[in-house]
Amino acid sequence: MSERRLTTMRRPTWSEQDTFVPRLFVRPFQRFMHAEAGGAVFMLAAAVAALIWANSPWHHAQETLWSTDLSIHLGGLAHLDLTLEQWVNDALMAIFFFVVGLEIKRELVHGELRDPKKAALPAIAAVGGMLVPAAIFMALNAGTSGFDGWGVPMATDIAFAVAVVSLVGNRVPAAAKVFLLTLAIADDIGAILVIALFYTSKLSLGWLAIALATLAVAEICKRQHVRALPVYIGLALFAWYAFHETGVHATLAGVVLGLLTPAWPFYNPENFSEDMSSLLGHGTALDSIEQNLEQSRGSSTYDDESYDEATSRLSEMERLVAETQSPLDRLENKLHLWVAFLIVPLFAFANAGVRLSDEALDGLASNRVVLGIVAGLVVGKTVGVFTFTLLGQKLGLGTLPGGVTQRMVLGLAMTAGVGFTVALFIASLAYAPGSLATDSAKIGILAGSVIAGLLGYAFLRSGPSPDAGDDPGRVSEPAPALVD
Repeated sequence: MSERRLTTMRRPTWSEQDTFVPRLFVRPFQRFMHAEAGGAVFMLAAAVAALIWANSPWHHAQETLWSTDLSIHLGGLAHLDLTLEQWVNDALMAIFFFVVGLEIKRELVHGELRDPKKAALPAIAAVGGMLVPAAIFMALNAGTSGFDGWGVPMATDIAFAVAVVSLVGNRVPAAAKVFLLTLAIADDIGAILVIALFYTSKLSLGWLAIALATLAVAEICKRQHVRALPVYIGLALFAWYAFHETGVHATLAGVVLGLLTPAWPFYNPENFSEDMSSLLGHGTALDSIEQNLEQSRGSSTYDDESYDEATSRLSEMERLVAETQSPLDRLENKLHLWVAFLIVPLFAFANAGVRLSDEALDGLASNRVVLGIVAGLVVGKTVGVFTFTLLGQKLGLGTLPGGVTQRMVLGLAMTAGVGFTVALFIASLAYAPGSLATDSAKIGILAGSVIAGLLGYAFLRSGPSPDAGDDPGRVSEPAPALVD
């Protein structure tokens, strides 16, 4: 039998089927895991490049580049005077937080956070993974000028954490990856609240009212089924500017807009096949297009009426396909790769560069900011996530997914100490740009993340390789795609 014949006879796996759950949940989750792991490589490369440049003879060029002013003035209505680094941190990162908002909304509506019983344990673990690192940092920096960075070691970087676990292979079942992903998303929610409540330097109530009114207009447009994307882009830009003027960090506009994005399609997927068949079977739309394309080759004359009818039907098919997918899914699919492979690496390139000068390295072992962040990420995250998971189980607030052992939870807790993107972001809010505290925070974040990642990988890798037939937490078909 030919290879072609064998290929056509291959039965699709469950994740490849066009049924409701694989199409709307499993495959998007697989794509998400791929994008996060791949984006982590780009992010790491950007961070290494920034470090090399910062410690090269041309380090002044790096400082000059990111301190370059780029201003926008719209007459007397609005003006923005920001450096290139601020444009990356305030504007581009708003898109990053918009995607974070989309991911949170997805989990709240369709994912693990929808079911309180399933979400309870990873959410409790996330709380422990924030409180214990912050407490360790506060204890080590009490009464010092570096105390304001207590929020830095609270963050878990989804991309790096998922990448580390993916490298372990089948020693970690798919259920454990879902547990880590849910934990990291709950951690993101906590980090967003910390930024909003504790890292706001000033507050303009007038601009805050304008920002909230803009968001209310966006919600009204959504409820009135306004679907024109330019309308929402305009509202998003104005909301970002209003948040920027309030003193609350402008990136929070992205989070709120992500949470406002509809998670359900405008068109009922159950009617898709019937209506698409009706469009395909009505008339000879596709034949008309083929005939007119043939006629148009070398000629400027063709049947306008049949061509217009055919293109009209194809436009209706295109609209039907688009609106069977939720706006959340469409936006996430369009933006996720841009965020993972461009925006976040660019943020790392702008913020991870720290000059390892004698001043920065002098007394590094006794630098409380460095010690607080490293201890928070390596020790605090492990202790916080693991102990709060046990506590949640003992209190009957949640149970571990099938196939996930306490040993795996300990390894995942170590991996949760990989804090990079949001940790660097909070550090930029906590300390003055270019200060010794900022450099110390960057060193602590990089060192702590590397140590946590290596420890988590080594511990999970040293565990037994589960047998797919015996491990109820392992999903036999989707798993290879998740760890590819």
